Amino acid sequence: MKTPTKISIIGAGYVGMSLALVLSRSHYVTILDINQDRVNAINNRESFLKDEKIEIFLQNQSINLQAVSSQNESFRKSELFLICTPTDFDANTQNFNTKDIEQIVKDIFSFSKDALIVIKSTIPIGFIDKLQDRYNTENILYSPEFLREGSALNDNLKPSRIVIGSKSKKAKLFGLLMMQAADIDDVPILYTDPNEAEAIKLFANTYLAMRVAFFNELDSLSMQKDLDVETIINGISADSRIGNYYNNPSFGYGGYCLPKDSKQLLSSFNETNTPQSLIEATVKSNEIRKKFIAEMIVKGRPKKVGIYRLLMKANSDNTRSAAILDIISLISKKGIEIIIYEPSLTNTTWDSFKVEKNLEKFKKQSDLILSNRVDGSLKDVQKKVFTRDIFNIN
Repeated sequence: MKTPTKISIIGAGYVGMSLALVLSRSHYVTILDINQDRVNAINNRESFLKDEKIEIFLQNQSINLQAVSSQNESFRKSELFLICTPTDFDANTQNFNTKDIEQIVKDIFSFSKDALIVIKSTIPIGFIDKLQDRYNTENILYSPEFLREGSALNDNLKPSRIVIGSKSKKAKLFGLLMMQAADIDDVPILYTDPNEAEAIKLFANTYLAMRVAFFNELDSLSMQKDLDVETIINGISADSRIGNYYNNPSFGYGGYCLPKDSKQLLSSFNETNTPQSLIEATVKSNEIRKKFIAEMIVKGRPKKVGIYRLLMKANSDNTRSAAILDIISLISKKGIEIIIYEPSLTNTTWDSFKVEKNLEKFKKQSDLILSNRVDGSLKDVQKKVFTRDIFNIN
């Protein structure tokens, strides 16, 4: 597929933007997003995402990219559509809410019967089969993304692997397109059945969640027994079978993927009555960790607790499912006054809690400062800081 292809991408988040930039080096890309501010920023070659490479690509690369907020002619005439809209886990149905994806597929097929649609959004196992049956087509594929927030573009340029949930001729062409877009030549590519591709994504993220939960529980016991947690983790991680990654304790895992994907996988086990305990334990462990951290804070009887950043992790602009949000809820119910320092907030309050925009005033007013991930800004008040960030990495 060296001939430029007309591609439309729906959703200008980390997944959509990183794909758009990588593909627009060799193809004509239209990115659709309902947020007009995002659309304007893209067309002005300005980044609204916290990713250094995305900023550089927008400003310095020769790219064939336009953004729109509604379906225009270039969007409708595309040969390939990539759906990159987020899916949230619905606690009532115990499944991902896929209504937006279904509507987008319906809209595309209404004006392009032969379009190839590739879903990059995370979906339940069996979802692609249902869509293919509904439209009697093989032109709907699933290709999961494996991106890290803050390095999404780099992960598309140098992917760990490419997984495509189809073995059709068009799937092979899409695989070739993605390999040509990468900056490395030896990308492992795996063509699977749709259900297997869906499972790969959910199991991969649940494994990472399980690993985070494991080291958090290790940290909890170390706190109780007054053990040197850094020494213990270093001794464990030196084993090459375990490795030195995803081992830095935190208040709990959060973000776009791990919480919802582990819950969705658990739902798949429950729907099929498949015996399990590890998956459910991973989900429960994260809730237990947050309650444990909250109890440790309450025991110290601080009058005013400062929250240093609401973000899920450092170098992020994402607060979705951040563990600190649940900890705020838990300790505030115990009558502890909360004050928040979060530069990205424009209001003077957040969820009824005071927002202090001046960092020095924030540090002075706080009896105790909670920081899921620490940085140099808190160096002068280390004695006030409560964190489980042992290695100063995400």
